[in-house]
Amino acid sequence: MSMALLPRRVKYRKSQRGSRKGNATRGTELAFGSFGMQALERAWITNTQIEAARVAIMRNVKRKGRLWIRIFPDKSVTARPPETRMGKGKGQPAFWVAVVLPGRILFELDGLPEQVAKESMRLAAAKLPIHTRFITRERLVKV
Repeated sequence: MSMALLPRRVKYRKSQRGSRKGNATRGTELAFGSFGMQALERAWITNTQIEAARVAIMRNVKRKGRLWIRIFPDKSVTARPPETRMGKGKGQPAFWVAVVLPGRILFELDGLPEQVAKESMRLAAAKLPIHTRFITRERLVKV
């Protein structure tokens, strides 16, 4: 039972690459849970990477506690078919990504002991292409 993380509908199927400069200004503080995972680098995180991290967390906490996913892949990334010559327009949307900037909270957990939450976040961080850190409500540090 995997939840497909992609928008139901979008105004434009193909998006430009955009800028990834600067630090996150929104979504930088814990809003729901007591524990969180904060991004320390910038990246595009794909829907499959988010799902893999979610599964890793839920397996470790044995479906107890509460998990919030604070990022959503709403940007389409296009790809050309292999061995295609140059030109002939932009490729078709291949997958969806969430643009993550340093300081962004990726996941939040609540209803668990700190050690269990920390281990869950460590396992989930291994599924992501960026460095992250574990934060708590008491020790929330700015990037």
